[in-house]
Amino acid sequence: MLPQFDYIRPGSLDEAVARGAGDGAVLHSGGTDLLGCLRDGVFTADTVVAIGHLAELRGIEETRDGGLRIGALSTLSEIAAHPLIAERYTVLSLGAGSAASPQLRNQGTIGGNICQRPRCWYFRGDFHCLRKGGSMCYAVAGANQYHCIFGGDRCYIVHPSDTAPALVALGARARIIGPSGTRVVPLESFFVLPAQNVRRETILEPGELVAEVLLPPPGVGLRSTYRKVRARGAWDFALAGAAAALTFSDGRVNGGRLVLSGVAPIPWRAAEAERVLIDNPLDAETIRRAVEACVADARPMPHNGYKVDLVRGVVAETLRSLA
Repeated sequence: MLPQFDYIRPGSLDEAVARGAGDGAVLHSGGTDLLGCLRDGVFTADTVVAIGHLAELRGIEETRDGGLRIGALSTLSEIAAHPLIAERYTVLSLGAGSAASPQLRNQGTIGGNICQRPRCWYFRGDFHCLRKGGSMCYAVAGANQYHCIFGGDRCYIVHPSDTAPALVALGARARIIGPSGTRVVPLESFFVLPAQNVRRETILEPGELVAEVLLPPPGVGLRSTYRKVRARGAWDFALAGAAAALTFSDGRVNGGRLVLSGVAPIPWRAAEAERVLIDNPLDAETIRRAVEACVADARPMPHNGYKVDLVRGVVAETLRSLA
């Protein structure tokens, strides 16, 4: 059952920011994650500030420089089906289209998807873990088959979003609005590792919200795709996934990014694998070397070592599909 809270429907974006900065306030857009967290007691809220009706946060449109602006309230279904995104930013179209179920994609927004809370069963359950202000991460000695193999430090969550790795691969930025004004940050810098702050997943301060996502113009020769491995064919989170956005010239990779999903507390950029790819043809030997570079720093837990092989397989499939 949902707890009691005050519900506010502000008349403007400025009012939403002001109300959202209050103690015990949370923002509500699609609500596909927020309402579940409140119902299950993951966190509490004194005030829920609705922003789903604010027109300033909607819309998908081309920018003057040839990039794309995606309003934070754009649904995953809208993004997956948008012709410009499917044509120019295929990795994002596939990421949005592979998230959750059709019903949730119709309701869930891009802003909410990149800001959703971890799906760790200890965090979501009746455990006073580190991320909820406790003294320990129960996954360390517990059931950790779905936890991270990269970037774990005191807390071993995995980032649940399928759109976030695609956006990082594309070099997207987020425009953030808050009580102190507006700032634009690269999505790669938006997410917070447990070693930086074990209580937070993003850099958002109280009252701040993501207003829009900004995609740069697609590079010449860009090819991109997203693949993920999951336990079920639909309505499931990635056990391991790979978002690739690579540019090619004269048959060789000359730029781009490879970002892993389902295996780290943030969208995990495979920087060493990118270095292997640059200036090389995407042939079998280059792919083999890139795959091994991807898993070189993996630190599996007692029950999730299988994820190392999943990363090998999904990265190999992803790169072969772009070759």
